[in-house]
Amino acid sequence: MKIFGLAGWSNSGKTTLMIALVQALTARGFRVSTVKHAHHKFDVDQPGKDSYRHREAGATEVLVTSGTRWALMHELRGEEEPTLEDLLPRMAAVDLVLIEGFKRHPHDKIEVHRPTVGKEPLWPGDPSIVAVASDEVIPALDRPRLDLNDPEAVADFILARIGLPHRKDPAA
Repeated sequence: MKIFGLAGWSNSGKTTLMIALVQALTARGFRVSTVKHAHHKFDVDQPGKDSYRHREAGATEVLVTSGTRWALMHELRGEEEPTLEDLLPRMAAVDLVLIEGFKRHPHDKIEVHRPTVGKEPLWPGDPSIVAVASDEVIPALDRPRLDLNDPEAVADFILARIGLPHRKDPAA
């Protein structure tokens, strides 16, 4: 399976972009699953929650994780939080797994960054951030800037980066 991530600080627009990407990619015929990292306890599949919204957007499977538990429901009961390498093999095979969070993991990702949020960017010094999606101009950016409000263009960038065609061949 191919993997690609979105990273950024809270309130930067990661989940909004994630939902739009799942919709755009599934509309193109790709089977997409998501992994959402949570830094706190969570309940799964309540209306309005991120995991619920990922599934409603069309994700084949949604995996949510935190230091307390991870779901496809598995109580950790004091065990260490599983790594991304531990979790991905538990997911059904799809064309692409989009990862929201895990910002320090070395997989390729786009940083969702809005300078008006007031947080320092993650991209300086992090080669795993291969582009930045923003709705603002970012001075001194040394990698591609993608329009945060154009999820189709962001999807095109991701597909090119991971080596999948623009649209899935229905016969494949």
